[in-house]
Amino acid sequence: MKRIAFNADGTVSIHVGKVEIGQGIVTALAQIAAEELDVPIEKIRMLPASTADSPDEGVTSGSLSIQDGGKSLRAACAEIKANKPAKDYKLVGSSAARLDLPAKIAGKPSYVQDMVLPNMLFGRIVRPNRSFSALLSLDSTVKNATVVRDGNFVGVLAEREEDAIAAAARLKAKATWSDGPRVPDDYHGWLKEHVAERHPARELSDPAAKARATKTLKAEYRKQFVAHASIGPSCAVAQVQGGKMHVWSHTQGIYGLRKDLSKVLNIPETDIVVTHAEGSGCYGHNGADDVALDAALLARAANGRPVKLQWMRDDEFAWEPYGTAMAIEMEAGLDAEGRIVSWKHDLFSNGHTHRPGRAEKVTLTAAAHLAQPMPIADAVDPPLPSGGANRNALPAYDFPDTHVMFYYVRDMPVRSSSVRSLGGFGNVFAIESFMDELAVAAGKDAVEFRLAHLKDERGRAVIQKAAEAAGWNAWKRPEGRGHGIAYARYKNIGAYCAVVAEVEASGRELRCTRIVAAVDVGLIVNPDGVANQLEGGCIQAASWTLKEELKPNATASWEDYPILRFSEVPKVEVHLLNNAHPSLGAGECTMGPVAAAIANALHDALGVRARELPLTPERIARAAE
Repeated sequence: MKRIAFNADGTVSIHVGKVEIGQGIVTALAQIAAEELDVPIEKIRMLPASTADSPDEGVTSGSLSIQDGGKSLRAACAEIKANKPAKDYKLVGSSAARLDLPAKIAGKPSYVQDMVLPNMLFGRIVRPNRSFSALLSLDSTVKNATVVRDGNFVGVLAEREEDAIAAAARLKAKATWSDGPRVPDDYHGWLKEHVAERHPARELSDPAAKARATKTLKAEYRKQFVAHASIGPSCAVAQVQGGKMHVWSHTQGIYGLRKDLSKVLNIPETDIVVTHAEGSGCYGHNGADDVALDAALLARAANGRPVKLQWMRDDEFAWEPYGTAMAIEMEAGLDAEGRIVSWKHDLFSNGHTHRPGRAEKVTLTAAAHLAQPMPIADAVDPPLPSGGANRNALPAYDFPDTHVMFYYVRDMPVRSSSVRSLGGFGNVFAIESFMDELAVAAGKDAVEFRLAHLKDERGRAVIQKAAEAAGWNAWKRPEGRGHGIAYARYKNIGAYCAVVAEVEASGRELRCTRIVAAVDVGLIVNPDGVANQLEGGCIQAASWTLKEELKPNATASWEDYPILRFSEVPKVEVHLLNNAHPSLGAGECTMGPVAAAIANALHDALGVRARELPLTPERIARAAE
């Protein structure tokens, strides 16, 4: 239950379990509280989530903060003051100014990276830029710093941050490690050879319908590993006093992190407080939890002084969990009228969830490096309908004969965990690219083909709106340019989203110039906040689709892990279909549709069907051969 406190100065303090990661959730939740309590939003004080006094609302992920967290906050406030009819809302549905932005725009301390506590020490960790089995040698001679070692875990403490950086760099340059397992070059082939479990997601057999097929198509789609690539590397602050520990972290799950810290440090959970402090922005499970353990391990050696530990750029690229590679095999049958009568979807993937606190074993990196190492849990998946690897694997359309199978690979030579939309990105890319291939094979328009297989009126509405707003029927197809459409309902239970993408291709290079998104998230709390989420999702998805690929056997930097530049950002138009249906999350629904729409636009422009992300010039050239 939410904790709500009325203060003597007329303000209202709200403790929630959801955290701000740049998505504007603090503002939207404040609007809900102000509306239900009938107080000005200026009087609402949204306090940082902390295990000391906030409810356990799980992880801030899956676009559930408004859908679930907002719903429970509304109910808690309504218990205090009955004020419920949605038709009378004044704040909810209006674009309130973001509460968190003024300080950030003014350059005031806003992030955990900015934290300064009295008598604070600075730390850095010492790890190679690759997996390793053991630390073989270490020259511990450094200046102006103290070396902290526990087995294969090494860090440094210093009075000044530049001294900590210099000491860690010297230790790293002279240390030697034995190599860990090498990541297979053909990871997609490796996935298919190492299946541990088969999980049927849908088995809907209709032999009579399948027998009507006059044409069968098959295709395989692939996505590579992607990094979260936060602009600011992960950071945490930790302090041990009187046997109790306080950790400040940009984790998305304060209680799950506390649980794993308790196991690794052998401290009761009741003696650990984890307080959320904003990081530099990340949608998914980056290094925030791992760096929290690193900071805690150094804090144990700091004689009660607080320690701020920030990863370096190469630490972030090398040691954060990645969004895993996926291989997806599709097969479908068309009847004589060009309708889909059979559908088969096989996906091969590691798990997409490796967050702390969800298993008996821990997930934090340093736990495996200690003198008394702890076994690390495998990445797992939540069950459908949310799903992980199989998120959005169920087609949104109405097919009589449908078979969807998830081939789960337990072995994990590359650590994988949640990135924005989890497996929904790869699955929607595959489904919607394949829908386009089927439409071409049937001789049908891509929009009409989708509408002919979709009964859900809200889904039909976003497809029609996106096509109308993009001028689909008026498209003239200039040379070297193309447009494509894609649709999905996020998780099959969340927001409805249709995207039209326009591209231009010169030589082998592909550029996305325009994205039009039509989205239905039910009752909209903050229209500007929703639009911001959708615009950001479109741009990040375009970056994944065109640029981003992490090669696990190589040292990564911004030079060899490119992201979309400002000069390459497409024009993004968002059209919101507002209604009184329950609110749905907006943060992740655009990801898969954008990827498929761009790939379909490539085919429209050049007649090239590229089935492996990202759509680099090299892959486009291979697809054209």
